Amino acid sequence: MNKQNTVRIAAASKSALVLFGCLVIAGCQSQSQPSAQLLASNDYRLRHPIVVTEEPETLDLPIGRNTRALYGPIEDTITAFAAQSQQDGNGAVEILVPSGGANEAAVHAVTDDIRSALQRGGLGRSRISTRTYRVGDPSADAPIRLSYARMQATAGPCGSWPRNIGGGVGENASYENFGCATQSNLAMMVENPSDLLTPRASTPVDQNRRAVVIENYRKGDVTGGTYKEGVGAEVAE
Repeated sequence: MNKQNTVRIAAASKSALVLFGCLVIAGCQSQSQPSAQLLASNDYRLRHPIVVTEEPETLDLPIGRNTRALYGPIEDTITAFAAQSQQDGNGAVEILVPSGGANEAAVHAVTDDIRSALQRGGLGRSRISTRTYRVGDPSADAPIRLSYARMQATAGPCGSWPRNIGGGVGENASYENFGCATQSNLAMMVENPSDLLTPRASTPVDQNRRAVVIENYRKGDVTGGTYKEGVGAEVAE
């Protein structure tokens, strides 16, 4: 074999090796890409996202057709609802009064009592509005509904089982309902849903405590708290 043929064979072998390497890399990429998409599409945080929206917080007051005045426990509930509207909402409460029901006379008799109870809860007259809603059944004792808008976090309804929990053949993915209960519980436990959107502003510093620490620093005293050894939990033998 002459030198020229040897060079040609070496060049052909090198080209074949480069082509084989490209095919291997392309094969790895083609396998990893669908896998990454599969994991992303099955992420429970994307499948069951927590959504923060403004929703009405309501309180239904059952009013019998013979009622002409409110009594203590119901008034206390209305007062607490008014205070809650200032803490969780914008402090504006709407009274939805039923019209066309069997208890229509009783409803109009206690509406002023409801307004007074809301005012005792800290609401001004301008923060209380009233409107009516139509009752379809004239024989029904429809409730009076109190409502205010507040921020609420929800993760949507759970219980979606469109297919076998084991998934498809060779598919390492979570089932449809996976993570829904966890997301829903987290959304319900958050005291202030706005914390899921942005962190709260820092609270002001304690001026008195800062003055004490600075004074101790100037004197050369310890500025931190002191703790006695042995105070705290103990492990039982």
